[in-house]
Amino acid sequence: MLLLQAQAGGAASFFASPIFMIVLMFVIMYFFMIRPQRKQQKAIEAFRNSLSAGQQVVTSGGIYGTVKDIVNENGRELVVLEIAPSVKIKIDKSSVYADMSTNAQQK
Repeated sequence: MLLLQAQAGGAASFFASPIFMIVLMFVIMYFFMIRPQRKQQKAIEAFRNSLSAGQQVVTSGGIYGTVKDIVNENGRELVVLEIAPSVKIKIDKSSVYADMSTNAQQK
């Protein structure tokens, strides 16, 4: 009987140990912070890979425009963005963040 009580006490002390608490904290942080952020990054990357001419987008700097072309210069993918009639700029593809045409349809 005494042996069974000693084993049960050992299991309880494991769950109260600082190492278990630290591991538990990392598991919780992974599921509430790291995993959703990775999911969002994958969604943004999928959006960037599906860019096509005619889409209305917004950049990381808050510039709204329409994609006119996607070019490859010096090993970098650039997006030609028309921000006003006859005003076109080239930006890095990684600076494009949101599709404004789908956002307008949702509202």
